Amino acid sequence: MSHYQVLIIGGGTGGITVAAQLKRKNKSLSIGLVEPSDTHYYQPAWTLVGAGTYDFEATKRKEADYIPKGVEWIKDFATGFDPEKNTVMTKSSGNFTYDYLVVAPGLVMDYSLLPGLEEAMKTDSVGSVYTDPKKFWKMLSNFKGGNAVFTQANTPIKCGGAPQKIMYLSEHFLRKKGNRNDSNVIFATPGTVIFGVKEIAKTLNKIIIDRDIIFKTYYAPIKIDAEKKEITFRFMNSHLQNCAMVVDNKIGEDIVGESDIKMKYDMLHLAPPQRAPDFIRDSALALQEGPNKGWVSVDINTLQHTKYPNVFGLGDVVALPTAKTGAAIRKQAPVVVGNILHLMKENSLDKPIYEGYSSCPLVTGYGKMVLAEFKYNNVRDSDPLISKFVDTTKEQFSMWLLKKYGLPFMYWNLMLRGKA
Repeated sequence: MSHYQVLIIGGGTGGITVAAQLKRKNKSLSIGLVEPSDTHYYQPAWTLVGAGTYDFEATKRKEADYIPKGVEWIKDFATGFDPEKNTVMTKSSGNFTYDYLVVAPGLVMDYSLLPGLEEAMKTDSVGSVYTDPKKFWKMLSNFKGGNAVFTQANTPIKCGGAPQKIMYLSEHFLRKKGNRNDSNVIFATPGTVIFGVKEIAKTLNKIIIDRDIIFKTYYAPIKIDAEKKEITFRFMNSHLQNCAMVVDNKIGEDIVGESDIKMKYDMLHLAPPQRAPDFIRDSALALQEGPNKGWVSVDINTLQHTKYPNVFGLGDVVALPTAKTGAAIRKQAPVVVGNILHLMKENSLDKPIYEGYSSCPLVTGYGKMVLAEFKYNNVRDSDPLISKFVDTTKEQFSMWLLKKYGLPFMYWNLMLRGKA
């Protein structure tokens, strides 16, 4: 049985960044990294792929090229944990033990949580930039008019802004193409507002009004009928009498029962339901009850597991009250690395803490972007270097350049190398 000082589960953004930073700070550490995939994707660009303004092939790199030198790649699936014995089980490579464990396997899409979704995703009128951005670009290119519906599942999702980013880009594309007047662009969300940060919401609400986008709040998708091209939403507002007031017959909406609303679609984009992987959900590392059931339980500031002090978690799989983004990982990774190294030397945690920082580069059209940066409790938290020169709460061409060129460069060359 192989033993490592640090064992990392997941070779995505979180796992690779932590491995790279650990090695840069202490080359002598024995580190194992469990990851079954050959390919590493830069998923933040998939929204741009879905709008025809980024090459999908440019989002792919070989995983092997980003495993830090000196880190042992265990090319296998993790299948379970025995944290009492500091052991991780794998599908075909046996068991591994560790002094410290870093859990960062990301999340999984689960079509089964939305009845009819699996069948609908096989049709030409339903797609998602989360799973197949090239297909969605084809759908958008061929769209002739009617109801273009954009929605998201009523589960935690990675990059919570992506469903509206692709909606803004699609609306802009339809204007450029000349068939916007034949289309209803509808954004239906289970949420109560367009964005949780007040300063950002102000800008986005104006965009929605100016561009005649139909905005529906409290709309949680519960069923899709691919044959009839209908999606059914549950109206989540506790004041159910409001349900009848929000229904719009012009876009083919009908009330079903007391609190369900059926809507016709000609093109449907959605963020599918998402959850933690089974081997996480079924483990002692996951919360077993409450709204965060199934996600890894960590302290929101130290990222240390709430029960096992030699276990840390980061990225999409952890139960944190902030957005699941790569930008969040960029701030989480140094805290995890610092804490592990400090525990090794001083038997205590490091001083820097994670304050919930995340950011959402909200692309609002071709050549336009609002950079939403925030921390816990939806408090705006801008990078002082950027905000000194640019008002990131407003649409900016400079922020579009950052999204399309700057952030990918930083990701591949700095972040995954442990330099940022």
